[in-house]
Amino acid sequence: MKPDLFQAPDYYLLDDLLTEEHKLVRDSARAWVKREVSPIIEEYAQRAEFPKQIIKGLGEIGGFGPYIPVEYGGAGLDQISYGLIMQEIERGDSGVRSTSSVQSSLVMYPIWKYGNEEQRMKYLPKLATGEFIGCFGLTEPDHGSNPGGMTTNFKDMGDHYLLNGAKMWISNAPFADIAVVWAKNEEGRIHGLIVERGMEGFTTPETHNKWSLRASATGELIFDNVKVPKENLLPNKSGLGAPLGCLDSARYGIAWGAIGAAMDCYDTALRYAKERIQFGKPIAATQLQQKKLAEMITEITKAQLLTWRLGVLRNEGRATSAQISMAKRNNVDMAINIAREARQILGGMGITGEYSIMRHSMNLESVITYEGTHDIHLLITGMDITGISAFK
Repeated sequence: MKPDLFQAPDYYLLDDLLTEEHKLVRDSARAWVKREVSPIIEEYAQRAEFPKQIIKGLGEIGGFGPYIPVEYGGAGLDQISYGLIMQEIERGDSGVRSTSSVQSSLVMYPIWKYGNEEQRMKYLPKLATGEFIGCFGLTEPDHGSNPGGMTTNFKDMGDHYLLNGAKMWISNAPFADIAVVWAKNEEGRIHGLIVERGMEGFTTPETHNKWSLRASATGELIFDNVKVPKENLLPNKSGLGAPLGCLDSARYGIAWGAIGAAMDCYDTALRYAKERIQFGKPIAATQLQQKKLAEMITEITKAQLLTWRLGVLRNEGRATSAQISMAKRNNVDMAINIAREARQILGGMGITGEYSIMRHSMNLESVITYEGTHDIHLLITGMDITGISAFK
C-alpha cells in the first residue's frame, strides 16, 4: 500500500483569498481522504464496489449538506467551504464525491429548499450524518439531456399518490434509503416526491459492467404502482426549474471536484517525472515533459480562479445557472485532459492501479457526461450569450 504523498498546487497563492475557516474545513477533508480513502480506493474500484464504511466519515467532515443550516443537522458553512470539501473528496475519487454531492445537492438541497418544516426535520438530520443515504431520480432511459420529456408520472388517488415509471443512471440507488423523484402529475406538471425504501412496488436494481465510477454504486429506480403518501410531495416548488435548481448546486460542486482530480493527476505526474530517470537524467528535465507539466499547472490555476469567483457569487446569491454551467464544463474538460497527459508522462505505469491516474481518467469520462454533458453546457453558454436557443 503506497503512502498518499499528495501536495496541493497553489501557483497563484489562492490560499490568501480563503478564510481561516475555509482552510480548516479543506485541510480536515484532505487529511480524512489521505487516511480513509486513498489506502483503499484502488481495491474497491477494481472490485467495482462502494466502500460503505466511509459513509460515517463523510458525514463527519461535512461531506453531506455542509451548507444546510445547523438546525437541520448541517454545518451551516458557505459555498466556498462546500466547494473545497468536494475538491478534496474528488481528489480521492470521483465516485466518492458523487455519493457526497448527490446527498448534498440533489437530496438535502431540494428537501431544504422545496420541502416543508416537517419534511426538513424528518429527513435532513439523518441525511447529514449519513444515517440515511439518498438518491435523485430525474434521468430516464429515454430522457437524459431533455428531462422535461420524462414519462414517470403520478396520479392523485384521494388519500395517496400512485407513482409509475423508471429512472436510470442513479448514483446511490442500490442502497439509498430515500429517493427524491421527479414525476409529472395528471396535468403534466413536474413535482418532487420523497419515495422511501420499502414502499411496495419500488425497486432499485444495480447497474453492472461499468468501466467508470467503479467505486460508486449506480442503479435504476423502478416504480410499479407505488403508493406515495401525500405528505411526501415537496410543496414549495414545481416545474422543471425545481430539479434544475438542484442541478445548479450539484454542478457547482462538480466544478470544484474536478479540480481535485486534476490536482491529483498533476501532483502524481510531477513527482514521477522528477524521479523517473531516462537517458541519464530525470524526464522532468526534458522539454516535452516540462511543456506538459507547465500547461497542467496553468489550467489548474485558471480553474481555481474560476471556481473561487463563482463561490463568491454563490455566497452573494448572484451566480447564474449559465455561469455555473461554464465552470462545470470547463473544469471537467480541463481535468480529463490533464488525466490523459499525466498518464502519458507515467508511460506504461500510468495504466496500473499502483497510481491513481487511470482511475481518475475513467471516472472523468462519466463526470464529463453527467449533470449536463459537455456539449449541452456549451449550448447553455451559447444560448446565454446569443439569446437564441439551439435546443429546439
